[in-house]
Amino acid sequence: MDCIVVDDSLVARKALMLLIEQVSYLKVKKECSTPLEAYNYLKTNQVDLIFLDIEMPGMTGIELIKNLKQRPIIILISSKKEYAVEAFELNVADYILKPVTLARFMVAVEKAKEISEGTDKKIEFSEKEQDYIFVRSNSVLAKIKLSDILYVQAYGDYVKIFTQDKTNLVHCTLKSIEEKLASGKFYRLHRSYIISIDHIDKIEENDAYIGKHAIPIGEQYKKELLAKLNLL
Repeated sequence: MDCIVVDDSLVARKALMLLIEQVSYLKVKKECSTPLEAYNYLKTNQVDLIFLDIEMPGMTGIELIKNLKQRPIIILISSKKEYAVEAFELNVADYILKPVTLARFMVAVEKAKEISEGTDKKIEFSEKEQDYIFVRSNSVLAKIKLSDILYVQAYGDYVKIFTQDKTNLVHCTLKSIEEKLASGKFYRLHRSYIISIDHIDKIEENDAYIGKHAIPIGEQYKKELLAKLNLL
């Protein structure tokens, strides 16, 4: 995966480079000391992944993301927690707090790799498949019927499972829950979302709607999603 590192701190960039060098499938194309430098580079160069600091002079990392027309996979890195909610609303792959450890770094880049490959195989639905899952939420094992699940959203090291009645916050990856939901009833339509096909009310341009909830459709997923629908 071709990547760039964006951080105004030389020390932080070099520390991150040492971590990247330990991962065989990552290749750094450029180091940038400002978001503007990264923005200008990305206008004429394509990369798979950005390691991006948030608080930088002139333009923040979040402002850079919002200004990119074509967004690579993004891993945000910050010394502060307060940007996490806004970051995940922008569908970043992960949010790492400084100082970055090798173990935490590997969790983030594995997520990015899964997103980049997009090769997860889905098991077709069969009568033998269980129609429920148990999840651990707030130290309680809760049973959720698959038919009640509207959609699932990645949320950092957690996922949010949305049903009609409530939202469960579960400590796991989107890929691991996708394997539990693997069937013709669910589809990963975005790097951060899995949706229940049965609950889709309509599709408008690049959003699938469940009631008033608009779920973004990633460009690479749209063709396959439309193929799964019972179109006239």
